[in-house]
Amino acid sequence: MRADRLVSLVLLLRQHGRLSAAALARELEVSTRTVLRDIEALSAAGVPVYAERGRHGGFALLPGFRTELTGLNPDEALALLVAGSRRGAQAFGLGSALASAMLKVVDALPESYRDTAAGAAERLLIDPETDLLSRRLVAEEVPDAIAAEVLRAVFAGHKLQIHYAAVDQTPQWRTVDPIGLVTIRDRGYLLATRSGADRTYRLSRVLAAKELAEPAQRPDRVDLNRAWQERSTQFRTGGDQVTVLVRVNPARREDLLGTALAVHAEEADSDGWLRLEVTFQDPRHAEWALWQLTTNAEALAPQWLRNSLRNRATAIATRYDPD
Repeated sequence: MRADRLVSLVLLLRQHGRLSAAALARELEVSTRTVLRDIEALSAAGVPVYAERGRHGGFALLPGFRTELTGLNPDEALALLVAGSRRGAQAFGLGSALASAMLKVVDALPESYRDTAAGAAERLLIDPETDLLSRRLVAEEVPDAIAAEVLRAVFAGHKLQIHYAAVDQTPQWRTVDPIGLVTIRDRGYLLATRSGADRTYRLSRVLAAKELAEPAQRPDRVDLNRAWQERSTQFRTGGDQVTVLVRVNPARREDLLGTALAVHAEEADSDGWLRLEVTFQDPRHAEWALWQLTTNAEALAPQWLRNSLRNRATAIATRYDPD
């Protein structure tokens, strides 16, 4: 909304001192023409913004001008700035709103605390985009229009229509009663019910969404953490689960357990390797998990898994055969 953008524009000028129209346009994600119209609106409203000409010119506020925002103490502001560095908001389409909120947090501090809190926040990095092995951790993209429609339905307590693309299925329209939203490892999920049955939808698979006027059939209060735990348990105990017997190098034990649903038995072999009986979600999950461990793991049973891994290895070897 324009009112929010005007406030953000003032806060940007307060924090940076002077910015060009192009720089303001980039920060606000609008055109330079829009920025110039906003500057005119602020001037007409009595905000002392002025233009400085020249190569290093731009727009600035008269010294001493301050917006009236509720103050925060340094610890409160630091907590909010650190929380705001997390990428979870991107999963719900709240990235731009988060950036605007962070501007207001910094501006709300007394001037003597402002640099201290902002500087402290720069010393903390939460959930970087790559790990120590330079593997990029890419968050799933959810179009802003879809995220906004889902959010409106969740907060208003209205039914929601979604065009959903489930794995290996043709996308279909579904009408659901939204319960809440959860983000984990930068993936957003919609917890809902459909015809009274619990459903969990990954937001990145929602192709379109429409909030309906009809009230959702849901309880007035919800414990999302408990609901998520229950959904997680249902996921781990459902589907075409398979239990396999595997030998693994102790150095890769945690990698194996990080992908398995459950461990039923574990013992050490005479050569120091570990023999485990573990359960995976389905055959494809089991094959994928053991393939990631390369020669640091060996599937002992069932035989179909040994055959699948052998066939995959043979196909790779054939691809790179110099003959």
